[in-house]
Amino acid sequence: MDSALKAADNDAAASAEDLLRADLYNLLAVLISKPPTEGVLAHIQGLTGDSSELGIGVNTLAGLAGKIRPKAVTKEFNALFIGLGRGELLPYASFYMTGFLNEKPLSRLRQDMRKIGITRAENVYEPEDNIASLCEMMAGLIRGEFGAAVTLAEQNDFFRVHIGPWAGHFFSDLEAAKNSVFYAPVGTIGRVFMQIESEAFRLEE
Repeated sequence: MDSALKAADNDAAASAEDLLRADLYNLLAVLISKPPTEGVLAHIQGLTGDSSELGIGVNTLAGLAGKIRPKAVTKEFNALFIGLGRGELLPYASFYMTGFLNEKPLSRLRQDMRKIGITRAENVYEPEDNIASLCEMMAGLIRGEFGAAVTLAEQNDFFRVHIGPWAGHFFSDLEAAKNSVFYAPVGTIGRVFMQIESEAFRLEE
């Protein structure tokens, strides 16, 4: 995926469990930032999950990735997120939290991005509170890609403010959207993963 963010060099190491979390965030970021290429679909086709709801979602997505053509998934992506004027869904924190785009959630995110040391890449015009960018940021925080290592408490702070209040609702909407076929299990994966993250962070408080 062409990164929408500039990551700083970092020496921090993450645990295997944290790397799996980062991989899930990155998968969601890749799929929602733009239509998946043949290479991305081939990678997803090789994923396997267990018998949990999250694992079933992964297996369903992998099965669809082996059947769907890039042209068809691009059409679905456009219907969901682009549309004529707008897509079926608006994947922005400001919209889900206030009902409008470019509102206070975006302003607060930009303030926190400056504190953390995250900057937008050049030629990227999408508002930063898009769920794809937020998932990419979260993956970077887990891996320590934005400078100094980020503690679990700091990850919790970012999640609680910018992702937790609304991302589960968005992924539920994606799961049930009328244009979702390939993206329905993406919604399942995102919805369940947000539940897992919320509960894990709650137990750490």
